[in-house]
Amino acid sequence: MKVIPVIDLKDGVVVRGVAGRRELYRPVESLLDCEATPRSVADAFVRHFEFDVVYVADLDAIAGSEPNWEAYDAIATAGFRLIVDAGTNSIDGVTRFIDNSLATCWCRGVVVGLESLQSERDLVGVRDAIGTKRAVFSLDLKNGKPLTDLPAWRESEPIQLVDAAVNAGFARLIVLDLASVGGGQGVSVRSLCASVRSRHPQLELTSGGGVRGVSDIEELAAAGCDAALVASALHNGQLSSVDISGYRNSSRSG
Repeated sequence: MKVIPVIDLKDGVVVRGVAGRRELYRPVESLLDCEATPRSVADAFVRHFEFDVVYVADLDAIAGSEPNWEAYDAIATAGFRLIVDAGTNSIDGVTRFIDNSLATCWCRGVVVGLESLQSERDLVGVRDAIGTKRAVFSLDLKNGKPLTDLPAWRESEPIQLVDAAVNAGFARLIVLDLASVGGGQGVSVRSLCASVRSRHPQLELTSGGGVRGVSDIEELAAAGCDAALVASALHNGQLSSVDISGYRNSSRSG
């Protein structure tokens, strides 16, 4: 089990998630003695917890703006490899992102989010453009329902969309219910993660949203997750460097 910190970017600063209601996101306030800038938060994560991989949600890019390459580079300079959700939703968009990111050494993963995908037919092509090693499918949910504008998938069961991603060649999966993000009420998708692990034992499986402390991380591990995404619990002090040290090198997939 590996703990992966999350940096949500909006308007060039690091913000705190509020149940997926992005109009309410505000610059993060942290006990880690850092400002709400990408480099300052990244430095604090490395200084306090010795993290080396970070998940970056570029909310402006997800909404249609250009990826914030300056912010990514600043985070990488702190010593991170990045898994980035920049709203990549088409073969052309993914190709441009890969061409830019491969000029650096920080790209650990490129996220294809369900909420950003424009056509189910693009799933295989997008995965091919990224490559299996870096391609990550994010099963985006809200209150347990698929978060998508695609009519064919809006009423699907989440596990069916997992099957579609696996059939398209994705070997890495994130399961995330945005309604739980920043809520501090625990992770709501534990049983779904257990079903995914039972059905697709080969997947690299990551989840999060609502993690309050060690007990929630342990529950995700018990559900079969390889990694947990965490943000608020790090800034609030609910997870300490001692807590994190037990998970630093324990991921089966690195």
